[in-house]
Amino acid sequence: MSANLLTRIAEALERMAPPSAPSPEWSQADAYVWHTAPDRLEPVEKINRVPIGLLVGVDRARDILLENTRQFARGHAANNVLLWGSRGMGKSSLVKAAHAEVLGEAPVKLIEIVREDLPSISRLMGHLRGSSERFLLFCDDLSFDQDDSHYKSLKAVLDGGIEGRPDNVIFYATSNRRHLMPRDMIENERSSAINPSEAVEEKVSLSDRFGLWLGFHPCDQDQYLQMIRGYCDAAGIEIDDETLWAEAIEWQQTRGARSGRVAWQYVTDLAGRRGVALPDA
Repeated sequence: MSANLLTRIAEALERMAPPSAPSPEWSQADAYVWHTAPDRLEPVEKINRVPIGLLVGVDRARDILLENTRQFARGHAANNVLLWGSRGMGKSSLVKAAHAEVLGEAPVKLIEIVREDLPSISRLMGHLRGSSERFLLFCDDLSFDQDDSHYKSLKAVLDGGIEGRPDNVIFYATSNRRHLMPRDMIENERSSAINPSEAVEEKVSLSDRFGLWLGFHPCDQDQYLQMIRGYCDAAGIEIDDETLWAEAIEWQQTRGARSGRVAWQYVTDLAGRRGVALPDA
């Protein structure tokens, strides 16, 4: 085989799997997004988040998450956290808001990784291991379907494997599911597997690797209206309670749901109609 042909093959292979980029200069941003092909950490100039004071109805989860994040940022022991429960109740917003709150007390970098890139998580850890910085690794909307093996990569990093999770890295995830998979899938595993208990335990054991489980439940109408009033006050929107409640309840009925996300969407619409800027973190 000629040297020219070998060179061409090597170049083609490099294009298919380009070399990973070196770790970034950490001083350039407080948050990064992990990408693959090639592996790289891209800085986020402006994080999409709301002030922690605007998150209503999640006081217990807020206090626990803040304390855990503070412990980690200060170099003390802390747990991986799974925030699970109802859609739109502020799980991911709370993670980003807690990071902002703690950032003023001790430096910690927020790194987002999407579920589809979990097989590369060990390579990401290789970039972070040994750094003097501390990293909050965040995966939003984490869940697994039938025959999905991505969870195996995460299990080894969270609580197993020879290397395990570096001391300077903590992992937060949000999910609509407590055990990160649909209940009907769990029941199907129990009914169809040769060893049903083993089949279920292998997958459910991933959630056990989170030391803290924080549950988020549907809000009632009083909490929903309280959220909206809080958003309006923060944005400086002047509107009487009677008009606000009538519009907010109508908005909720057209959406067929009541949550923090629906409340924020209504206030976004209201602010747009009145030409008022929304509060920024």
